[in-house]
Order: sequence, then structure tokens, then C-alpha cells
Amino acid sequence: MKQLFVLADVGDLMGPLAIIILVAILLLIIISCIKIVPQATAFVVERLGAYIGTWGVGLHFLTPFVDKVARRVNLKEQVIDFKPQPVITKDNVTMQIDTVVFFQITDPKLYAYGVENPLMAIENLTATTLRNIIGELELDQTLTSREIINTKMRTQLDVATDPWGIKVNRVELKNIIPPREIQDSMEKQMKAERERREKILQAEGEKKSTILVAEGNKEKAILDAEAEKQAAILRAEAKKEAMVREAEGQATAILKVQQAQAESIRLIKEAGADSAVLQIKSLEAFTKAADGKATKIIIPSEIQGLAGALSALKETVKE
Repeated sequence: MKQLFVLADVGDLMGPLAIIILVAILLLIIISCIKIVPQATAFVVERLGAYIGTWGVGLHFLTPFVDKVARRVNLKEQVIDFKPQPVITKDNVTMQIDTVVFFQITDPKLYAYGVENPLMAIENLTATTLRNIIGELELDQTLTSREIINTKMRTQLDVATDPWGIKVNRVELKNIIPPREIQDSMEKQMKAERERREKILQAEGEKKSTILVAEGNKEKAILDAEAEKQAAILRAEAKKEAMVREAEGQATAILKVQQAQAESIRLIKEAGADSAVLQIKSLEAFTKAADGKATKIIIPSEIQGLAGALSALKETVKE
């Protein structure tokens, strides 16, 4: 009897428990059918294996057991760094070049169904495109034409990846690694170029130094000439001043002599001297003149007559 009661209680409990489990399963199914698409993401949805649409940002619901999210697509710009690829230039130089590709998915449907492995496809396409472009350039052009190579690769990759729903925004050559012997020769060339520039700079420095020294000497010579000119002017002015003062002194002396002579004549006239006395004074003046260094003296006729008279008088006195 007790066993029958226990079985009855278990049977009564199984019904509600099954309902609870069923409700929980339904809730889980409903929750799993609710999909929230985040920003910069797209969901490719299929129904029974067929594409039915692309979900954008927001809240969406799947039909249970019929619809499914086939692919989650990242719409942000992505970067792929490919390993170095061996390429051969036009002048048969083998080098290693690794590239960086910046791309963005613009059509999730084409990206999901256009190519099996888009990233591998981009890598192989990048390698072949790079070989084609580098094969048309020589080594020096390859090393100096990165921007041209980047532009050509971006254009060709963008056209090739357009059916896959991918837009290539940029392509950059990350590293160009030439052979070791080429690197050694390039280093020697750069060293020689640096030495040449150093010599040029040194020569230019010496040239500027020489020019500055010459300009300094020129300025010094100009200043010396100017100083000499000023000194000569000052010496000339001093000499002129001395001559003027000497001339003024001589003029003053002559003026005083003339005044003295005039005063002497005036006194003689006031004393009542006759012509004979005046002639004797004139004779004394010429006698003083004869004491100088003059070699020729012109004596007026009146004085000559007076001298003759005096000589005759002297002879008479002697007799």
C-alpha cells in the first residue's frame, strides 16, 4: 500500500515538472532567436540554406529551426600585414618585399558568397600584383618609387576585389629588403655621398670664412683710411692755424716796425730836420741793409751825391 502511494505521488509530480521543463526549453529557444546586431557589424541570414537578407544594427528575430545567421561580417576597416614576398626587378635583382593592405567590407552578401577565403585571396592577389609591378621597374626605381607602386597596387586590387564586396583603401610597402651584396654597395655609396657632402660643407665653410676675413680686412682698411684722412685733415688744419698765427704775428711785427718808423719820422719832422739830415738817415738805413746777406744794393742818386760830398769834406779835413 505504501508503495502504491509513493508511485501516485511521483506521478502527480511528473506532470508539473514536465511543463516547467517544456516552458524553460521554449524560453531558451525564444531567447536564442533574439539577435542584437552591434555597431559596424552585419549579419548574413539564411533560411533553409538560402540567403534571405542582411541585418544591420538593431534588434532582430529568427524563425526557430528555419532561419540562421550564416555569417557575422565586420564592417570596420581592417589591416592585413602579409609576410615578405620574393620579387624580381627588371634588371634581375631578387628582393623581399612585405606589404600592408587596408581594406573594408562594403557588401556583406558578396563577401559571404563571393570567394571562399577572402583574406587568402587578397594575399595571393597582392603577391601576384606586386610581382607584375616590380617586374617593370629597375632596382633604383623600386627603391625610389614607393608612392607610385602603392598607387598602382591599390588601384588594381580595388578593381579585383570589388566582386567580393571588398574595397581596398590603401596599400603600403612596409619593407624592401634587397640582397646583402646590394645592401653593402648601397652603404658604401651612401658613405661616399656623406663624405662628399662633408667636404662640400667644409669647403663652403672655408669659403665663407675667407670672405668674412676679407670683408673684415676691407672694413679695417676703410676705417684706417678714414682715420688717416681725418688725421691729415687735422694736421692740415693745425698747420693752417699755425701759418695763420705766424702770418698774424709777422703782420703785427711789421705793423709795429712801420709805426715805429712813422713815429721816428714824425719826431724828426717836429725837430725841424732839413733835407740833409733826412738823407743821412736814409744812408744809415741802407748801411744796415748792406750788413745783411744781400749781394746787390741800389742806392738813390741823391744819397750818392751826399756820399760824394761827405767824402770830399773828409779829404779836406785831412789836408
